[in-house]
Amino acid sequence: MERILERYERQSDPERQVISNDSESQANLSLECPKLMSTIEALERNLRHFLGEELDPLSLRDLQLLEQQIANSLKRIRTRKNKLMHESISELQKKEKTLQEQNNMLIKKLKENEKTRTEHAQSEQQNLAQNSSSSIQPPAPTTTIQFSSLTIGGCYEAIEGTNKEAETQSQPSTNNVIPSWMIRHVNR
Repeated sequence: MERILERYERQSDPERQVISNDSESQANLSLECPKLMSTIEALERNLRHFLGEELDPLSLRDLQLLEQQIANSLKRIRTRKNKLMHESISELQKKEKTLQEQNNMLIKKLKENEKTRTEHAQSEQQNLAQNSSSSIQPPAPTTTIQFSSLTIGGCYEAIEGTNKEAETQSQPSTNNVIPSWMIRHVNR
């Protein structure tokens, strides 16, 4: 019962508790401050030693310990670096594998598309050939038009209804008309 009352008094009177805690904490801080200052100085000294500064006061044994610490640190650094590099390499190999699979799939799709295009083009050509052979249209009738000729002894006929431009064929005319200017030379 007395314990309960003591706890109650401690909890109910926070001012008394804060004052007692403040005085205790200040005493602790005054003791901890020199410890922390000496720790900071030691760490700064070690850091300077690791950087290669202020090595003159060190003995041979201290230098050997420092060298061993640096070697161990370097070993851990290299191990970590190698681990990261191996992880990176394995990740890149996985990416390469997935990209290669995607590339193979795209090549396969391309080949299939080319195959379907050629098959489609062949079937269209066959359909056109079948349509043209089954529905052969009679050739368009040709008509001839007489043109008077500027050359002696004939006239030309133009044939219409062909796919080419009008072709001309030379056919002798039954009407042999010699121009008047030529008659003078012939009569001499």
